[in-house]
Amino acid sequence: MCLRSEGFGTGNLQENTMIDDLDRKILCELEQDGRLSNTELAKRVGLSASACLRRVQGLEQTGIIKGYRAVLDRSKLGAGFTAYVAVQLSKHTKQDQQRFEDHMKAVPQVLECHNTTGTIEYLLRVEVEDLVSYKQFHTEVLGTVPGVAGITSYIIMGSPIDRRG
Repeated sequence: MCLRSEGFGTGNLQENTMIDDLDRKILCELEQDGRLSNTELAKRVGLSASACLRRVQGLEQTGIIKGYRAVLDRSKLGAGFTAYVAVQLSKHTKQDQQRFEDHMKAVPQVLECHNTTGTIEYLLRVEVEDLVSYKQFHTEVLGTVPGVAGITSYIIMGSPIDRRG
């Protein structure tokens, strides 16, 4: 989803960070293809190469552009089974949350860990080889983490929209 003028660049930016329509165009193009050469990017947004490079460097320095990455087809790497997992903790203390987060950081099958509001404390994105591997992860990894009171799995059958970069 490309950034539009409304809703982005107003209110959530730090005081010294301002982005304009050209910055939004740059961000949109880079979101779609982070491997664009500066020359091609400049052409697409209607800037000179040097002006475009200065803007991209500014967006990187302010942290608006956090980095660049390769998007992998995990099924071709043996991890084609994806589940979102809702995790409830038995206690809601900062210490218990930190312990759970530290544990999840050490688990390679957990590709995302989000602290949420509502009836669960965490939402995980887990990728493994197959259902048998997921059962092992569910039982031997999540099932052994101290403080976990509930686990609900949502198995992904398809992803018609996936804009994660």
